[in-house]
Amino acid sequence: MLDYGLSDEQKMILELIKKIGEEKIKPVREKLDETGEFPWEIMKAFAAADLCGLYIPEELGGFGQSVFNFCLATEEVSRYCGGVGVTFAASALGSTPILLFGSDEQKKKYMPDIAAGKKLAAFGLTEANAGSDAGGMETTAKKEGDYYILNGTKQWITNGGEADTYTVIAMTNKSKGSRGATAFIVEKGTPGFDFGKKENKMGIRCSATRELVFQDCKIHKDQLLGKEGQGFIVAMKTLDMTRPGIGAQAVGIAQGALDESIKYAKERVQFGKPIITLQAIQHMLADMATQVEAARALVYACARMIDAGAKNYTLPASEAKLFASDVAMRVTTDAVQIFGGYGYMKEYPVEKMMRDAKITQIYEGTNQIQRNQIGLALIKESARK
Repeated sequence: MLDYGLSDEQKMILELIKKIGEEKIKPVREKLDETGEFPWEIMKAFAAADLCGLYIPEELGGFGQSVFNFCLATEEVSRYCGGVGVTFAASALGSTPILLFGSDEQKKKYMPDIAAGKKLAAFGLTEANAGSDAGGMETTAKKEGDYYILNGTKQWITNGGEADTYTVIAMTNKSKGSRGATAFIVEKGTPGFDFGKKENKMGIRCSATRELVFQDCKIHKDQLLGKEGQGFIVAMKTLDMTRPGIGAQAVGIAQGALDESIKYAKERVQFGKPIITLQAIQHMLADMATQVEAARALVYACARMIDAGAKNYTLPASEAKLFASDVAMRVTTDAVQIFGGYGYMKEYPVEKMMRDAKITQIYEGTNQIQRNQIGLALIKESARK
């Protein structure tokens, strides 16, 4: 691994997570994958270690606002389990809109409990007919006096049903397309707000994925996030900031698969010697290690760019998410190949890692959409030259 100049504080974060990973995650990750049980005990361990506020300013109860620290932590957690990793990361996705666009009162109301790990957050954007096409949203918010009445359904929401605080995008003026979308903060337990069944997924199975169902859900205007009609901007700015976190999750899954592959290749004997002595295996491991390090470097560079105050980071955020997730899929597939028949069996962790890796190419904008974003950014850049 390259030397990224980590501070003593950052090294401490990694050591804390490694301890939790070895003691709390590794022993139960197979069971969590099989049962789909939500990892509340692990989340409580993160809270006890004061790790839930790594991206939240100190004045709001956090560790100090840092996308880089958040990516470090997400990567290390995902090295042990992608499902736990996304559970940890999705709370940041749900609360980042409040950090970016919330009023002082909203920040003070919601962020300290999230920073302390007392509550989780979730982000409600995707619908059955509106994934990458946010302008196709059908969930509506109709203004009635001092309230908005929400109706509609959000689909595939990570931490759905488990989180207490939800940032939800709904249409306040359908005729304006994406410019008619508005962001709201909705609390679990609000009348008219309910959840669908927990989805039965290919991977990240311990992560809760549910529908958010709104039926005449009455939200006070104080729950408006930003300004009316600003919802699409809230969503895009949020995703720009959190996509490096998905890149970090992908790097962690890939690193975990590489670690397991090296360990197995040293132990597995064929033709009278460990298979790691075979050039074919060495070359596979070399390519895997190089790809993982390249992905890590891109994710870290993007995170540090955001922390440094860059005004526009759509391009590097999309590149980091795209490249890292593609690497995760390639590396985990190669890991299964190195394990051979054993890699296809659930007794060994790499088949789970391969299943977990796939979703990183899909959520927070599919990799095809990332390529669109990158292409458009390149066109704009060339026009300015």
